[in-house]
Amino acid sequence: MNITAADVNKLRQMTGAGMMDCKKALQESEGDFEKAIDNLRKKGQKIAGKRADRDANMGYVVARTSEDKTYAAVIMVNCETDFVGKTEDFIGFSKNLLDLGLANRVHSVAELMPMKIGNITVTEKLDELLGKTGEKIQISHYEVVEAPVTFAYNHFGNKLATIIGLNKADAKNVHEIGHELAMQVAAMNPVAVDKDNVSQEVIDRELEIGKDQARQEGKPEEMLEKIAQGKLQKFFKEMTLLNQDFVKDTKKTVRQYIADNDKELGVTGFKRLQLGA
Repeated sequence: MNITAADVNKLRQMTGAGMMDCKKALQESEGDFEKAIDNLRKKGQKIAGKRADRDANMGYVVARTSEDKTYAAVIMVNCETDFVGKTEDFIGFSKNLLDLGLANRVHSVAELMPMKIGNITVTEKLDELLGKTGEKIQISHYEVVEAPVTFAYNHFGNKLATIIGLNKADAKNVHEIGHELAMQVAAMNPVAVDKDNVSQEVIDRELEIGKDQARQEGKPEEMLEKIAQGKLQKFFKEMTLLNQDFVKDTKKTVRQYIADNDKELGVTGFKRLQLGA
């Protein structure tokens, strides 16, 4: 069973357990995340996040841009069941929150909570929904991108949405490019715009995983650093937006696709929210 760095990172985010503990747990469970969590718990790991209180992994994700397209926001509102997540009340609440955020250009969930939807605050409306549904409901994420021009993409079913910013509003084919890049982020889930934007923590983690993989394959100790560096470059290629293969034409990278239209055009940032991720 091939356990990838992305698998290890996902389990780490779900549980808060250490990197190597997560990798070992996944190996022992043959990649089954639920069994891996159980393995960690059996070994006395203090698990955070997913197993805390009642799970609220269903819900609604929606993204949109401001009218002038210089601000984009994406919100995730969670509930416990798909049934509640598909009700008009829940979807309407989620959309109203985004409208509120766009109108006031807020930057966080904390900024949203005291604002009013009609005659009551967001906090009070949330309590009202809790009373009506009997389910745990939470506004788990509100992410923003501000740039000369921004774009939003909502995947069918509203379980996944992305926003992205570009540095030139008047670039050639800018609206087509923005839409394609927002879909690229949705499909390929990059961790950063370019390799220079990857945090040192992530780089260190990937190098450590690379060394450990090579060590387990029986490679000599003096070769581990070189092998890990090679794996890191592969990680940059697969997990940073500009270096990924462009989904619509895999013969070129995203960077090449952008440059084919406008060599001065660049990505300022992006956000991606997905239920259950």
